Amino acid sequence: MTVHGEVGTGRSVHGASAAADTGLRDAVARRLRDDAEIVSGRPDRAALRRAVARALAAEGVVAAPDVWARLVRDLVDEIGGLGPLEALLRDPAVTDVMVNGADDIHVERHGRIARAGQAFDDDAHLIRVLARTLGPLGVRLDRAHPFADAVLPGGVRLHAILPPLAERPTLTLRRVPATIPGWEELEASGSVPAEAREQLIRAVASRRNIAICGRAGVGKTTLLARLLAEVGDDRVVIIEDAPELRRPAAHTVHLRTRSASPDGIGEIDVATLVRNALRMRPDRLVVGEVRGAEVADLLQSMNTGHDGSMTTVHANGADEAIVRLEGMALLAGVPLAAARAQVAAALDLVIALDRNPAGGRRVKTIVEVVLGHDGAVAKQRWSC
Repeated sequence: MTVHGEVGTGRSVHGASAAADTGLRDAVARRLRDDAEIVSGRPDRAALRRAVARALAAEGVVAAPDVWARLVRDLVDEIGGLGPLEALLRDPAVTDVMVNGADDIHVERHGRIARAGQAFDDDAHLIRVLARTLGPLGVRLDRAHPFADAVLPGGVRLHAILPPLAERPTLTLRRVPATIPGWEELEASGSVPAEAREQLIRAVASRRNIAICGRAGVGKTTLLARLLAEVGDDRVVIIEDAPELRRPAAHTVHLRTRSASPDGIGEIDVATLVRNALRMRPDRLVVGEVRGAEVADLLQSMNTGHDGSMTTVHANGADEAIVRLEGMALLAGVPLAAARAQVAAALDLVIALDRNPAGGRRVKTIVEVVLGHDGAVAKQRWSC
């Protein structure tokens, strides 16, 4: 088999390279099942590249060096990765990938969502790639359990949901930034102006309890990581569903929730981890996102000596964040008056994020939380 350009023998799918040739793909996969380096353990991407190259040579594929390298890369993506989505994830500007079926793929770059040119062969191909990706992680995705959350080895968060819960197999990927952006970078992008930065740095230094709010994708976790980078040598215990805050402080302990097993046992939720964290001598307690009954334990910890604690909450603005926190406390069994008083006493600042007209992320308002006659009152300290 000779590959002269982008297309080898067999059919080409959506204009892709010879890696899209089903026959070649299957032949290489069969040879990998007998490759000594692959079967001897859990191969990394480099080992998989070597094995794919050996398989191609055994299949008699001949190509120019640049075409060969591209073919090996594409086959590694297909056999050991997320197929056509790997090319999107190699773009550092891509933060989110949204798959609404095999041929309906969108990406977010710089706050803008656009349709991507990549596609899977069909929905069955997409489901096979998902099953192969999730299997080694011990995550179940099938008709009996048609949704899944996972964190891929590179730190990408994955959520998938299958019919009949969705019209077509639907996949969402979110990439966590590899590094914490500096204040200068955040200012240059328009996310955190200099005057807001100074207020935030002072708030961390004075151990203010902080909640960061905003809708999905506005940069709440990014700002939280930047604030935690200012805590010095304080011992920070971080509780998350997925590892998005990658050692933002020098003395960091990470706790992660655990989903129930396929038979419904073994779940460890945020509330359980908050109670454990309080026994671990934290200087600051951080909950990556508060969304339920754990708010009662978090508020209590903020009110009993764990100053400088932080969290994020999904809400459109500071006032809405306060109301949502009070509502979560009610659901946790805290009486209304006590819920309002606890939120007012626990929180010092709420930082509200949104997007500017161009789609960029930004700090919209910083409000101070004080106790009023009917609970927490938000007093604006800064607004863009």
